[in-house]
Amino acid sequence: MKGKKILLAVTGSIAAYKAAVLTRLMIKAGAEVKVIMTPSATAFISPLTLSTLSKHPVHTDVIDGAAWNNHVELGLWADLMVVAPATATTLGKMANGISDNIVTAVYLSAKCPVYFAPAMDRDMWLHPATVANIKRLETYGNTLIDAETGELASGLMGKGRMAEPENIVAQLTAALQQEQDLTGKKVLITAGPTYEAIDPVRFIGNHSSGKMGYALAKQCVQRGAEVVLVLGPNALQITEPVIKVVKVTSGEDMYQATAEHHPSSDVIIFAAAVADYRPESAAPEKIKKSSDVLDLSLTKTRDIAATLGAQKTKSQIHIGFALETKDAEHYAQKKLEKKNFDFIVLNSLKDKGAGFKLDTNKVTIFTNNGERKAYEMKSKDKVAEDIINTLVDNYVKN
Repeated sequence: MKGKKILLAVTGSIAAYKAAVLTRLMIKAGAEVKVIMTPSATAFISPLTLSTLSKHPVHTDVIDGAAWNNHVELGLWADLMVVAPATATTLGKMANGISDNIVTAVYLSAKCPVYFAPAMDRDMWLHPATVANIKRLETYGNTLIDAETGELASGLMGKGRMAEPENIVAQLTAALQQEQDLTGKKVLITAGPTYEAIDPVRFIGNHSSGKMGYALAKQCVQRGAEVVLVLGPNALQITEPVIKVVKVTSGEDMYQATAEHHPSSDVIIFAAAVADYRPESAAPEKIKKSSDVLDLSLTKTRDIAATLGAQKTKSQIHIGFALETKDAEHYAQKKLEKKNFDFIVLNSLKDKGAGFKLDTNKVTIFTNNGERKAYEMKSKDKVAEDIINTLVDNYVKN
């Protein structure tokens, strides 16, 4: 945690008193801590207390007297945002994009990982609305610091207590240590579709958005890797300047860019959806609609993963993707062997919520040592974490 900038967001729960201990523990671990509070949180603990402990001003509103507290700047400053305690009200606002205080405004502006530690009574914790809001926040890529069981403010016994500050710091420390397990590694990722020109205005392509590849790039950068992202046509906003983006259009463009960076890369992730066929020749001018039928002669594009798989060295790790609509596991296993992958990530268009353009995915990972592991539906950020965990646990640490 040493050297990390942590933004602690405190909301209106009796557990807010624990924010003082949490602030001290994070600072003791070497972090720089800034605190923001909802107005209702100030009824439980004084901003002066947290300001004294953190040695930074504590903001309780976006507009403070005649001053405007820049919520965007606060969100960009942090390496990590921790909402602790997170009340049921705040969880609902975060999950539904409601920005009516400084905590939710900063949350919606934050580019860093966000952790939230709920605190509420047992029945509130178990209510379907709370359960749904927590699940939704996790699909956004936020991380739950689970509530603990014990005596609650109501006098009831049950689950709903905010995790103890020591446990929160331990979880954050473990996460931050994990983030450095790719330090010194060069990772090359292909992502998005390719467009194969029919004429100057038409093309053959697919619905890939590049979101999965971008999620993988973010995960690798967070964990210390140097990342090159070879990206086909897309509408993504790449906000991490440390990710080197190489923009391409056609399959051949993608091959040339990938082949250039392949020899110097330690890990290569083939997440792009490369068009399998292209027109034998593209018309130099727009084809006019002169008949009811247009015949196109198509030829296979270069198989980037197979071509570079044949050039793979013993020290390199290749990871592939398979998007299938039938006999999914059979075709994934064939690709694993044919393209010399170390492991392959299978997803199916038949799984609702998985596939192109969506923010969620459901995958099964097959390794070259015969292991198979299926995962539940998750945000693509969380899927990326599972994939990189597989990489680190099975191929990097070993």
